Amino acid sequence: MCAIIGIVAKNPVNQAIFDGLTVLQHRGQDAAGMVTCDENKLYLRKDNGFVRDVFHTRHMLNLKGNMGIGHVRYPTAGCSSSAEAQPFYVNTPYGITLAHNGNLTNAELLREDLVRDDLRHLNTNSDSEVLLNILANELSRIGKLRDDLQPTDIFEAVRGLHRRCKGSYAAVAMITGVGIVGFRDPNGIRPIIFGERKTDIGGEFIIASESVAIDALDFERLRDIEPGEAVFISLDGQLHTQQCSDKISHNPCIFEYVYLARPDSIIDGISVYKARLRMGEKLAQRILKLRPDHNIDVVIPIPDSSRTAALPLANVLGVKYGEGFVKNRYIPRTFIMPGQSIRKKSVRQKLNAIEFEFKDKNVLLVDDSIVRGTTSKEIVQMAREAGAKNVYVASAAPPVRYPNVYGIDMPSASELIAFDKSAEQVAKEIGADWLIYQELDDLIDACRRGNKKIDEFDDSCFSGKYITGDISKDYLSDLDELRNDAAKEKQALLEDLTDLTKNNDF
Repeated sequence: MCAIIGIVAKNPVNQAIFDGLTVLQHRGQDAAGMVTCDENKLYLRKDNGFVRDVFHTRHMLNLKGNMGIGHVRYPTAGCSSSAEAQPFYVNTPYGITLAHNGNLTNAELLREDLVRDDLRHLNTNSDSEVLLNILANELSRIGKLRDDLQPTDIFEAVRGLHRRCKGSYAAVAMITGVGIVGFRDPNGIRPIIFGERKTDIGGEFIIASESVAIDALDFERLRDIEPGEAVFISLDGQLHTQQCSDKISHNPCIFEYVYLARPDSIIDGISVYKARLRMGEKLAQRILKLRPDHNIDVVIPIPDSSRTAALPLANVLGVKYGEGFVKNRYIPRTFIMPGQSIRKKSVRQKLNAIEFEFKDKNVLLVDDSIVRGTTSKEIVQMAREAGAKNVYVASAAPPVRYPNVYGIDMPSASELIAFDKSAEQVAKEIGADWLIYQELDDLIDACRRGNKKIDEFDDSCFSGKYITGDISKDYLSDLDELRNDAAKEKQALLEDLTDLTKNNDF
């Protein structure tokens, strides 16, 4: 998962993009970038790090123009080098920059086509650069000069992109001196929404990954970009929309509602907050069904994303709700950290137990999900060290048993603690006295109740059903080899050695 934002305004957009990326920081903490356009000149700043660390005053002063796009990265493919920070840029045609959230499942085939047939040079291993070059190639085929380019031409290029690209993609692309286009894959897997702000001198428009960015910048939410649809905002502030795919299906990623999105976001018409409340209610009903004689004294959420589900769960059970952990706000989200050893170390830095809430009590810990189990195991141990008599665990999501190929860092089944294991086996591995998972049907109902028009959710990490229909065992095997923790650690070591060599420190 990453975050994208694009703004066309009547005044400089650098501060608005900075503020929007800060609001969306939870979607990516590895790198940040922004590019703006002023009088057909581009101004770019991107690097590894948090938004606040990448953009200093000198950078902001240089980011001129009333149109721009931004990105925060959480790497699932490619590497963590600053060279792969987004937005990406290609010169031909017109000068195009792009920021992308998702994952192309046919990126390698597209890469070969671009190099062999389209004679395009790619500088990185990122599928986002592939997506950019596909868009650029489709625009080149139209064969028009910049001043002659029409919205219908841009939509035709997106239509060509949809025919070639598979997987998940929500993207914003800026065409120098022309405008910004936002588009979404025909399955609508990753979120993207747009809004408007009226001023005395005309309308301003924003495209972003989550509605919280639109709200925070005082824009009015218009709607989500539909699967297969493109939204074009011209440099002079004119809005154009068009469906660019003949075959669409609405399949938003259900893990957005479980964990990825902020609770105050509304994605595809569904309040993330309300969906999580319903998850807690359904999970409580499951506990009452499976363990009617439970002896739970207190329900404690593992902050922050499980709080919303834990409170109604405690209410339905008729059990006290307690805040048993204090969270260090300066530690990034452990789920998106590379490597098990780093995740394990960060849990103790991130959370500290309040002994009063645990001492001599039967404690139910509520988590949004259990992926690798590293965090859960450490937290169960912390609860025991704080004096808990028994430690039970409830997951607001079903067991994560399958790799995710659509932009979430779950590439290897062998690294998923629930892979090929029962709930009892997972409970033993994390040190819990018992463990209860949410049922998949209950999770789907908790989310779908907010928008019954959704065809079905992408729930592949729970069900193993890949909605794009192009995922084979060989693909998953190759993905495992490229992106498991061992491969990432090896890649990080190679990058460090390269940096040392460049700096003559080796």
